[in-house]
Amino acid sequence: MRLSVIIPAYNEERRLPKTLEDIDKYLSKQSYDYEILVVNDGSKDRTVEVAKSLISKIKNLKVTGYKINQGKGYAVRFGMLEARGEHRLFTDADNSTSINHIEKMWPELKAGFDIVIGSRDSRDAKGAYQAFPQPWLRRKLADIYNLLVQIIVGIWGIWDSQCGFKSFTKKAAEDIFPRCKINRFSFDPEFLAIAKKLGYKIKIVPVYWKNDPHTTVKLKSMVKMGIDLLKIRWNLIKGRY
Repeated sequence: MRLSVIIPAYNEERRLPKTLEDIDKYLSKQSYDYEILVVNDGSKDRTVEVAKSLISKIKNLKVTGYKINQGKGYAVRFGMLEARGEHRLFTDADNSTSINHIEKMWPELKAGFDIVIGSRDSRDAKGAYQAFPQPWLRRKLADIYNLLVQIIVGIWGIWDSQCGFKSFTKKAAEDIFPRCKINRFSFDPEFLAIAKKLGYKIKIVPVYWKNDPHTTVKLKSMVKMGIDLLKIRWNLIKGRY
């Protein structure tokens, strides 16, 4: 199997059907084989029921997961290790980055990169674009966070570590994700730090990101993300990866 698409989902009964339909519509026209994995992260709504109701309509759709919420990082890790594809992509349930961006990743994977990550920041990749400009405070908080990622974790030159569109070779996924310990917030910098430590080659590609302009950043979440970065740094120092 060439491609596994992993979708972590927590209380996504409303947005998930359209996302799954769009992904299936695109992939069903491709010449390669694939699977779509919805990882239920302990949802409290009808995410599981809604996803399972689409199995008869969507080719190779699998609904998996667990009953108690663990966090997006845990869900991505769960899906990556349950997937069967030679290449494994995780994308967000809100479909902010459309599945056709995978076409930008194939050439880089073929060129020998082990991990290809999407970026919404033009400092990372020329052509990156956000449909709705983020509020000034959100942009500044994101810049501060990604600067801390570079300083604390040592992932230099990445200004959008949080974009929810990243692909891995089977080997990289099965080597990196069992080592991960961060279940929430800063799980992206953690697996990037582990990838760097293990010598995997990382490539950034630009994406067009159609986001929800009404989303907000909670200061409490930002503080927890900062604490997670310190945990990652400590784990690196102690050789726990």
